Amino acid sequence: MAARDPEATKARIFEAAVAEFARHGIAGARIDRIAAEAKANKQLIYAYFGNKAELFAIVLEKKMLHLAEAVPVDPDDIEGWVDRLMDYHAAHPELLRLLFWEGLEYGSDELPHESDRQEHYARKVAALQDGQDRGVVTDAIPAADLLFLLTALANWTVVVPQMRRILVGGEDPDRDRLRTSVKEAARRLTAR
Repeated sequence: MAARDPEATKARIFEAAVAEFARHGIAGARIDRIAAEAKANKQLIYAYFGNKAELFAIVLEKKMLHLAEAVPVDPDDIEGWVDRLMDYHAAHPELLRLLFWEGLEYGSDELPHESDRQEHYARKVAALQDGQDRGVVTDAIPAADLLFLLTALANWTVVVPQMRRILVGGEDPDRDRLRTSVKEAARRLTAR
């Protein structure tokens, strides 16, 4: 009989939950499908992660933490940061899908683990504020608003690929041109 490995089981459940929630959102996700994909029983999912809404919150929190570690806000190199952010989301489109589902399902209501998320964003805003204080980024736009605008610029191409294809084209030169335009817009938005 094989020995149980709780950490490996949790990791399989987590990855299955990421895929399930990205595909179906919170309401449409099914714990049965997560369990089947993870080769774990439903009771383990509830024991390790709580109910479905709690599992979604944990999945999104971990994914957001990974993004923050992989692509920290860099006010000294806004164009490079936007480039890295676009690369990250192209490689990990599930995070933006999760955020989009969260927005559809919660709207402007308070989120589970919202205080953790506020701390997460406060650190990013502080990085931009530091750039403003040092004069490398304009202070004409409040740092929180600026972060919101910059992430929208960088993320929208992945969130709505059909609009990107229709408006600017679907070929590699079109995507490259759009990326250059997004970085130029970010540079202008933050220029002193």
